[in-house]
Amino acid sequence: MQFKFELEGGNFSKAGYASSQIKKVLKQLSIDSHIIKRVVVALYEAEVNVVAHAWRGIVQAEIDADKISLILQDEGPGIPDIDQAMQEGFSTASPAVREMGFGAGMGLPNMKKNVDELKIESKVDEGTTVRMTTYFSVKGE
Repeated sequence: MQFKFELEGGNFSKAGYASSQIKKVLKQLSIDSHIIKRVVVALYEAEVNVVAHAWRGIVQAEIDADKISLILQDEGPGIPDIDQAMQEGFSTASPAVREMGFGAGMGLPNMKKNVDELKIESKVDEGTTVRMTTYFSVKGE
């Protein structure tokens, strides 16, 4: 199964739509609730990062028999130093984003904690691609 969602920079009212839709599908597939929670946390954090930092982005999700693969591609400022951005508490969020309760610098670390594989590629002034994979087995197998 494949899904695609568009993200709009600055539109926090729609942040989380992709993760809520994917959560519904995973529940329908009887995926373990712990796996669902991990996937949803990671995807939500990634969505918020796109909305907070980029002009626009796309979420692509592919659900296979034993894994879910998520790719988020955005057009935005990019991440100059990925290693630094992976540190808990590091944030480049604007004051306006922080006032809304986002930008605490936990997005990338939370994504890493909740997926089995995380790959980030970024070019300054162009954008960022985040690839996340989580493996699972269907209940009863």
